[in-house]
Amino acid sequence: MQPETVEQFSNPVGVVRALKRAANHLIPPAPLRPSQWAEENVRIAAGNAIPGPIRFANAPYQREPMDMATHPGCHRISLMWGAQVGKTQLALCVQGYFIAHEPKSQMMMQPSQGDLTTWLETKFNPMVDTNPVLQDLIAKPRSHEGVNNQRMKSYPGGFMMYAWAGSTKTMRGRSAPLIVADEIDGYGGTPEGDEVQLLWQRAATFGDQRLLIEISTPTIKDESRIEAAFLQGDQRHFYVACPHCDHHQRLNWDRVTWDKDEDGHHLPETARYICEECGTLWNDGERIAAIRTAEQVGAGWKASKPFRGHASYHLNELYSCFRRLRDIVQSFLDKKAANDLQSFVNVSLAETWEEQGEQADSHVLMQRAEEYPDPVPAGGVVLTSGIDMQQDRLEVETVAWGRGEESWSIDYTVLWGDPLRDEVWQDLDDYLATTWKHESGAHLGIIAACLDTGGSTGYTQRAYEYARRKTGRRLFAIKGVGGWDRPVVTAPSRKRTGRGQRKVDLFSVGTDEAKLTVMRRLAVTEPGPGYTHIPADREAEWFHQITAEKLVTKYIKGVAKREWHQTRPRNEALDCRVYAYAALKIASPNIRRHAERLKAMSEDEGKEPEKKPTKKRDKPEPVEEPLPAEGQKPKRKTRRRTSRSRKSWVNHW
Repeated sequence: MQPETVEQFSNPVGVVRALKRAANHLIPPAPLRPSQWAEENVRIAAGNAIPGPIRFANAPYQREPMDMATHPGCHRISLMWGAQVGKTQLALCVQGYFIAHEPKSQMMMQPSQGDLTTWLETKFNPMVDTNPVLQDLIAKPRSHEGVNNQRMKSYPGGFMMYAWAGSTKTMRGRSAPLIVADEIDGYGGTPEGDEVQLLWQRAATFGDQRLLIEISTPTIKDESRIEAAFLQGDQRHFYVACPHCDHHQRLNWDRVTWDKDEDGHHLPETARYICEECGTLWNDGERIAAIRTAEQVGAGWKASKPFRGHASYHLNELYSCFRRLRDIVQSFLDKKAANDLQSFVNVSLAETWEEQGEQADSHVLMQRAEEYPDPVPAGGVVLTSGIDMQQDRLEVETVAWGRGEESWSIDYTVLWGDPLRDEVWQDLDDYLATTWKHESGAHLGIIAACLDTGGSTGYTQRAYEYARRKTGRRLFAIKGVGGWDRPVVTAPSRKRTGRGQRKVDLFSVGTDEAKLTVMRRLAVTEPGPGYTHIPADREAEWFHQITAEKLVTKYIKGVAKREWHQTRPRNEALDCRVYAYAALKIASPNIRRHAERLKAMSEDEGKEPEKKPTKKRDKPEPVEEPLPAEGQKPKRKTRRRTSRSRKSWVNHW
């Protein structure tokens, strides 16, 4: 603006000042990458290991993932990183860059509200307090410039909103092009779906501008969110060059070695790293130098898959320039002594923990399937059924049991229909009335069946109503109860099925113990007590379902905890087998007596029945009672009662 133009205003001095301020905003920012901006502006707050200006020479592996945030073809960054490698600091630098240098709105999510508060007070706010540029841009608390509270902070060009896992309130109606999700393996999910995917869907309107950054240490194999995200990306690892042979390699825990003394005690101070090519032992100085110079010698980040917009990175604690090998080895020994190796594998090595547990092999069971000579082979003498209720069907398995609880799977049927309607229950009535031909020629019926009453609201009540009058027909309502050291079946409790209606006897089934019994019997390899026979015509899906759970042992703060984990979505076949086993325990039949009866029937088959004599037996002559003496009363005639063994309501069918 020309001076003569300025003089036309009544306050020319104020106009010039306003123009100067506007010019500062009109000048385009210098083309800086996030790592360059961070080294010029970010300071590590006091209280950290090395306070002062940030220097990526101590963590060169942070530079590339940080700069990928401005890569035009990148829309997702996943960091499966361990402890002490600066993953949180990396995210802070990216967030600061998109506040000060290239403003855009952001979302920050933590596992819980407490984690979010801790992150604000110990990470984000200290970074702002040591950075004058960020202080000037972010609105002051309780001011008219914008918003600055525990839910949101605003700045020119955008805002930063906060959310935490499990709280759909903090996610509704909010969207931003940049989403940073920290420690995603700590998210528990919501009724509406996965938290990260909910935020990602709400950012869809930003198109190519949106960017998702996921950060976490991993947890359990096949359950870890960050592992799944890493495998979906291009899977980058950081390579270093050997200071002796120049071979490029990744730093892996199995290459760390240390000595023991004569008594077998570990000596962590002797820890060294072994080159996978030349076998030379590196000390800490050589390891740290190899990390710092990796990119200069052509090593650094290398992808295992082509880049298609998703960059994923794996990094363990061996890459930390602030940790000595002796400290990492000592941490390993301490965790091992406390039976807590999982935390070392997850946090230090940034690897998922694969639980070693009891699980049957579906492929082995398929190879073991056999042809039955008859629907029920000779060894199976009693039949029980287990019924699993789903929202659109009933699934039933019928099992034959023999001596030593050797079992034969006789039939597996799916009865389709809504359990809230009558049709599927009528089909179940017909099924429970079915008989199967035994190898002896007899036809066996189901002596007991267990119906699972757990599930959604309404379905439990419907199961109660069906089982209410079925006790005499040998159908029992059950409910699974978790926990160890429980009997497979406990005494029933009375549950009311409705006003003025008869109560139902509900049996509790210790599912953890019952599943363990089933799994161990599936692992028995020789026919005999406990062996499980499977027919050759059984569908493959059944084998996958009955082996769909694995018993794993977790160590939580050194305390062992056994849990069943599903390895695939459907496990109805396993549940049905557990319920059929529970029915056997409730009925408690005399297997030996049943076997002898069927054996006798088999031996008598084909024999002509013996003719009974037609001669009538002579009736015994009545014996006269002596007359009573004078003055005595005649004796009252009493009927002698035959002794019968009392039977409980369970056995007296």
